[in-house]
Amino acid sequence: MDNLKIYFSDFFNVNQDTIESYGAVNISLINDLPLFVDPFLLFNSDKKEYQEIHNEIIKYLLFLQNQSRQQKVLSQGMMKSWYLFSEIKQTWLGFSLSGNCGRGLGHDFAYNLHEVLKSIFSEFGRETVTKSPHLEKLCLISPKVGRDKISDFTTNFTKEYILNYNQIFAEKYLDESQCKIFSIPRVKFNYDTQTWMSKEYKLPCYKNDYVLLTPRDMLVRDETFINRNDMINNLERIAPSVEDEQIRFQLNQYLINVLHKKKKELSKTEKEQAATLLIKANPQIIDYYIKYKEENEEQASSISKEVVAEVKTLFNDQLQQLTNVLKTSTDFYKENPSSYEESLKRVGYLKTVIEDMDGYRLFYLNGKPIKRESDLQIIYRLVWYATTYDVNREVNNGRGPADYKISSGRKDSTIVEFKLASNTKLKKNLENQVEIYKKANQTDNAIKVILFFTDNELNKINKIFDELKLHDCRDIILIDARNNKPSASNV
Repeated sequence: MDNLKIYFSDFFNVNQDTIESYGAVNISLINDLPLFVDPFLLFNSDKKEYQEIHNEIIKYLLFLQNQSRQQKVLSQGMMKSWYLFSEIKQTWLGFSLSGNCGRGLGHDFAYNLHEVLKSIFSEFGRETVTKSPHLEKLCLISPKVGRDKISDFTTNFTKEYILNYNQIFAEKYLDESQCKIFSIPRVKFNYDTQTWMSKEYKLPCYKNDYVLLTPRDMLVRDETFINRNDMINNLERIAPSVEDEQIRFQLNQYLINVLHKKKKELSKTEKEQAATLLIKANPQIIDYYIKYKEENEEQASSISKEVVAEVKTLFNDQLQQLTNVLKTSTDFYKENPSSYEESLKRVGYLKTVIEDMDGYRLFYLNGKPIKRESDLQIIYRLVWYATTYDVNREVNNGRGPADYKISSGRKDSTIVEFKLASNTKLKKNLENQVEIYKKANQTDNAIKVILFFTDNELNKINKIFDELKLHDCRDIILIDARNNKPSASNV
């Protein structure tokens, strides 16, 4: 266990400072890191090559728009040739159910893109309000098109640049034995033949597949700079800049009826539904929102730098500290004969490190506790990197996704659920969820882990435990991450 590996730098024996200085993110080769390519960062970049990528995206969308006018019905052949894009899993970024395999852009995305280009966005490429057309328009009109799909689409057009970027890195920093020549499909679109072309590259090789480092200055963590939630939240700011009197009147009526008069009566979902109807009736509002974002474009780069730095702090720097403590101070990486005992033991050691060895500090960012359960789940997956057990994250066997299924063969499996005490649905989850997952995954073993950061959160948990009579349940483990402990050196 002397050579436990998590990151690209570990597997390829490259100093992580070398990767940093090259401008890339030191990715994990265990599980995706939650970062996404943002097309606005390409549009707004000072780098000419980034701007050319953005221009190529727009050029391709205009090609699709022209084809959609000629061929009103999207055939299967047309879809497969021009509209379907797989996730480029070799970047090890984004969302995945397990490891680095995401869904990519499926049939729904293809049909939606085909329809909006010939209808709602029939003027795409001829905008008069904004500086440029933007791919993100797709996510503004449809709640089904999120950051992952926008990122997947964009990454497919950064593909040629990223492949060259990694080939140069490989030739400069890696040994011949660490690389392999791969024939990569769909690298560049040939507008003369209307087909995607393949090309060969010499790339870092891991488990007979290539690995791609991504420049950090094209990445973002949460939503892309232009996104649907931000648009709906900023309708009030957009209204004064709308030049069309009729649209401005309808927008103001929406603000009066939905946001002001009925603020206490409408739910968040109802407000979104009202906004959706308004935007579908007046798609020009999207252009005024994009204009507003273009006028505040300097925020995009600063937000990107901040969130990428946060991901590095949590999933690289602090996680490495956590794994070092687990390795040197506990038996975390010594395996037990059953998935249940193994899972329970590893949770127990994690609890010990957090509560008794100052490990709680590693679950804070900028002095504030982590807010996302997904962060906690990724951390747990990454510290499981040295195991012979099969660790599947967010397995979905018909009754909703469970955080993890730890298994060794078909007859030995354990469900592990991670929750933050701040979760508003914690009580309901404790009542129903684990039993459902146990039945769906055909296992009698299930462990629930709850992380709390404040006295109030502990009081909330105790109250729930009183109501559900769970205080003596061995399978529910509380981890105290309150920032109120004496230093381990003083204990």
